[in-house]
Amino acid sequence: MTKTTNDDTKSGTLVEMAHEKLKKDIIAGLHQPGTKLRVEHLKQQYGVSSGTLREALTMLIADKLVVAEGQRGFSVALLSAEDLEDLCRIRVLLEKEAIRQSIKHGDDDWEASVVSAYHILKRATKAFAENPKDEEILAEWERRHRAFHLSLISAAPSEWIRYFLDTAYKQYERYRHMFLAVAEEFYKDRDAAAEHEAMLNAVLERDADEAARLIEDHLTQSINEWVSYFEKIGAFASSREARDVKKAG
Repeated sequence: MTKTTNDDTKSGTLVEMAHEKLKKDIIAGLHQPGTKLRVEHLKQQYGVSSGTLREALTMLIADKLVVAEGQRGFSVALLSAEDLEDLCRIRVLLEKEAIRQSIKHGDDDWEASVVSAYHILKRATKAFAENPKDEEILAEWERRHRAFHLSLISAAPSEWIRYFLDTAYKQYERYRHMFLAVAEEFYKDRDAAAEHEAMLNAVLERDADEAARLIEDHLTQSINEWVSYFEKIGAFASSREARDVKKAG
């Protein structure tokens, strides 16, 4: 049996730390889509060795945040309409099944948690509507919005569904740093509070079919708005570019 040394443990910890820091920075948009990730530059920025950084970047390939470009090193994965729409389809499928499971298995405590998350989100939505350019209020709204959606599915017994949804949410976060501009253009014409209230009512009435329909409508409308805006401002890679990057990876 191979004995794990302190050096091995330390190396593993450094790789994990570099991986988490890089992931956070890519999701936040500090490293823009398509940007070359040069090991010699980044090792100084993140305070780790070249070997540690390469291991962290390799892990980020599995997270679909980084692509390997043959002998040319690494770069940040591109954003594309195809990718966002594919994420939406997967999220719709998973959330519809998850909310059906929650309605079937959820108890009174689960209902109370959904009601609580809804009321907190309602306050955050009101604050955001009154201050649409305030990034701190937007960040709070995003946290409360995600918490409400998570509460809807929290009684689903399938741990795999929650795991895959968590993975999808992390990919969504790459697009969210541009969300403020989308909200300013589109959300003035939407009654997001009414959409969330309808989901809450479907849950309280234990109407799984209606809840699943509302989830699909809500998510699909949002993604269509995102795609429309991001394509207009040229934030997406072309379909050909996205395919070429996937092949290179």
